[in-house]
Amino acid sequence: MTGDFEAIDSLLASVTPEAELPAPDVRRDLREQARLSKVQAARALGVSPSTLTAWEAGREPTGQVRAKYRYLLDGLAAKRAATDETDEAEPPADTESEAPDESAADEDVVALADSEPCVLCGHPAAQRVAGFAQHLDAAECRGAATATAPTPEVMESAPQPPEPSASRPARQRPRSGAGPGRALARRAFQPASEPVDLIGQAVQSALAAHSGDVEAATAALVKKAIPDAMALLDATRIGGRYDVIAHPWMPDILKKQTSRGADQIWEARPKWTRAELPPGEHQVTALDINGAYLSALKTHLPIGQLEHSAGGVGHDRRRAGVHLITPPHWDHEDVLPNPLGQRDEPGPLWVTEPTLRLLLRLSGPKYGLCEPPEIHESYTSGATEGLLEKFRIALKDARDRAIAERDEVTLEYVKAMYSKFVSTMGASNYNRELYRPDWMHLIRSQAFANLWMKALKAHDGGLTVVRAMGTDELHVIGDWRRIFGEGRGVTEVKVKDVYTAGSTNQAGGED
Repeated sequence: MTGDFEAIDSLLASVTPEAELPAPDVRRDLREQARLSKVQAARALGVSPSTLTAWEAGREPTGQVRAKYRYLLDGLAAKRAATDETDEAEPPADTESEAPDESAADEDVVALADSEPCVLCGHPAAQRVAGFAQHLDAAECRGAATATAPTPEVMESAPQPPEPSASRPARQRPRSGAGPGRALARRAFQPASEPVDLIGQAVQSALAAHSGDVEAATAALVKKAIPDAMALLDATRIGGRYDVIAHPWMPDILKKQTSRGADQIWEARPKWTRAELPPGEHQVTALDINGAYLSALKTHLPIGQLEHSAGGVGHDRRRAGVHLITPPHWDHEDVLPNPLGQRDEPGPLWVTEPTLRLLLRLSGPKYGLCEPPEIHESYTSGATEGLLEKFRIALKDARDRAIAERDEVTLEYVKAMYSKFVSTMGASNYNRELYRPDWMHLIRSQAFANLWMKALKAHDGGLTVVRAMGTDELHVIGDWRRIFGEGRGVTEVKVKDVYTAGSTNQAGGED
């Protein structure tokens, strides 16, 4: 009998209360103020970045990992408190300067006379932030309050979780001396969020690990380009106004109809060759467009959950998404490709934001090349061009340095990062950290639209456009250097091939 009670006493002694954790908003702020990415923190805790994302959205860890998480948060809070005390102890540089205007914290917030739908949750909001109606308090935003981050188990079983999720506005920053669980206050200026040189560090580590073998280091870097791109994205998003929601709800049109099939979105990929050349024999230059997908990262991307609209509502340039349209007739196939690409089936089709904006631009008074498309229905959300801008700039700067230093290892690594990032953000087994088929289609379409505009620029500049293919291939006749800069930069082009086309007999000479 005594042994039974001893076993119970031993069991009771092993039971300890779970460590209390600060509120989810505070967890995220502690990490961000320490300039730690989700990848860095998750690696230290022995969990995946998606698990850490779930904890910062409100899911509660259990067991030993909960104690480890509390230990990390306590340490971050202590460091922040020490930093705040140091800042308060330092006298101001200019004692005659006026106290900062507290209203500066709200310099980008506009009070609305009449409520407008929040771009994040769709419910009435009384303020507009950076041009978008939204709730200042995340607790008031129903989309943010009900958002559920995917668990690793859900991510393993299916790329898209069943629960819808909406983007959240940047959380308020803690006031000086605030610890876990204390109230948060908005600040006028965000701390600098320049990421460390993750690309340079990875290249140096790979070269060291392979004893300077360039080919082996390049192969190793390309192999891990996807997780490294996600780590860079996470680092460049620290301090950003909006969270990147990795697994939002998607309408059926963005889902594959079969396991190996495609969804219903038409990307308008150019695949065009001029039917007839001008009389005579011509020298054709095939131009290669540099960093097409890298440049296309700058496009209007949806911030929050896609919302359906129908009934001829027109186009709102503050929003982005996918649209069901009846395309206009194109009468210039003999000299310029159709902006919709080579589509044989008539009737309405789902297109992306870049394609719609291109058609609207071409139908406007500046060009007048076609009629405006008819928009039947849309799935859109509030949009910004800056969502991936820091990520794009980090990749571009690394690419520019690599070209200047003739560093082919870094060049191939960066190319693999942005190209694989775009190609695997849909339903891919190679990237389960991000499921954004809407972004994938929009970025691809932006690359196609960029190529089309280069074809128009060449045509307007007096060149004969011979071929436009994909994202990066443009064939022209004429002095193209008058129109395009030559080089390897993303704003330049390089020669891919030079060949002769046409015939001296086309004008009616003998065969």
